[in-house]
Amino acid sequence: MYNKPKYLFFFFTFLTFSAFTQKYSNEFLQIGAGARSLSLSKAVVASTVNSSSVYWNPSSLVDLSNSEIELMHASYFAGIANFDQISYAQKVNESDAVGFMMLRFGVDDIMNTANLIDNEGNVDYNRIELFSTADYAFLFSYAKKDFFKGFDVGGNTKIIYRQIGSFAKSWGFGFDISTQKELGRWKIAAIVRDATSTYNSWVFNMEQFEEIYNQTENELPENSTELTLPSVQTGIARVFKINNNFSTLSELDLEFHIDGKRNTLIRSNVLSINPNFGTEIKYKNLIDFRFGIGDISREKNFDNTEFISLQPNIGLGFHFENIRIDYALTNLGNQSTGLYSNLFSLRYSL
Repeated sequence: MYNKPKYLFFFFTFLTFSAFTQKYSNEFLQIGAGARSLSLSKAVVASTVNSSSVYWNPSSLVDLSNSEIELMHASYFAGIANFDQISYAQKVNESDAVGFMMLRFGVDDIMNTANLIDNEGNVDYNRIELFSTADYAFLFSYAKKDFFKGFDVGGNTKIIYRQIGSFAKSWGFGFDISTQKELGRWKIAAIVRDATSTYNSWVFNMEQFEEIYNQTENELPENSTELTLPSVQTGIARVFKINNNFSTLSELDLEFHIDGKRNTLIRSNVLSINPNFGTEIKYKNLIDFRFGIGDISREKNFDNTEFISLQPNIGLGFHFENIRIDYALTNLGNQSTGLYSNLFSLRYSL
């Protein structure tokens, strides 16, 4: 029985290394899920126990006490882009749990001016059409408690759909694998995203823009396949009880990427590592105060001197019996290159 994980490990390793030379895609899945998680700067792999665990650590679904449904909305780039989430998770029995999540990142009402000028050379604004570009991810989770020597395990099957109006569309498919274990007062966890690499196949509708491309002497795009290479996120967390009213949960995570040099704190031509830290202060299980630091990178001034940039986030959580409302404000202090983002989540325990 216990030889199966060994064979799976070698299978995944083979597929991973066979894809090293490919490019990566699906960057919208790097945003995360759930306002609580993002207010803690994504340092939640070892401490998440809610329906957002479908994304962060599906193995932790076995710790759910009730079935949960969660809705999230986030506005990015001053409302230009919208990020939405719906997720559901429940325990099947004492040792098994399942979950589902849908994510959408989209920019809507984009003007298509390809036909702005008619055949007689006149500008006709009535010929402007609107279209949307959107990325969708559908995650199906399963978790098993105490699968091997006290380690809980879980995994996701991911289906990706990306669309650029009627011009192009893409379908993708991949897997995530996660595990967790309690060690006294500490809890450790890890997730391998895109464990076998996630494949996206693009198909372009040439009829929509072939004439325009020929007029401008641009090269026509060709149907292609993209790969999202595996990444690993590990975490260690602990709860500190202050008194009968207050407790604190702190977690440190490390993200490992093998798709080439990224602008992270620790980097090489092969491996990039980025730390994230988050702290949550609870008051009587009624109000949560959250703070996180993440997205640490090395930046350069105009005079070529280097400095460290980081992104602090804050958030609040309110508990009303079986309803929880979470809020996150990312990029506190405007320290990163992105604009402010406000995120709201509503969780309901069934």
